[in-house]
Amino acid sequence: MTGSQGPAQRLLGAGKRLLSSLLATGETRLRLAVLELEEERARLVTIALLAGLSLILLLLGLGTLTTLIIVVFWDSHRLTAIGASAAVLLLGGLLLAAWVMRMARQRTLLASTLKHLALDRELVEKHRDPDR
Repeated sequence: MTGSQGPAQRLLGAGKRLLSSLLATGETRLRLAVLELEEERARLVTIALLAGLSLILLLLGLGTLTTLIIVVFWDSHRLTAIGASAAVLLLGGLLLAAWVMRMARQRTLLASTLKHLALDRELVEKHRDPDR
């Protein structure tokens, strides 16, 4: 039946098939992006809940430890104990804040989608320029 079609009809058919293929590829990439966003949201909620719980427990533990250190040294070196406890807590807080900032700068959102889109672009450019 393709032999009875004219060049314009074959060109139109090829254009429709190309458009259909592009739409299917776009839909696949969009579904991948949505799936990654849902996974990232679930991961962030879990991280936020665990971080909140760990912060509460750490604050209670540090408060108790600081109180214990101050009570032990109350008669002889109370100001030294208070200063040393404060310095250790502040230094630990600053180090953790720097670590969190470094982790926050890492790119993980839609990494797989961006990788697949780059691969698609590379394949299109390879077919467009066969000398590559």
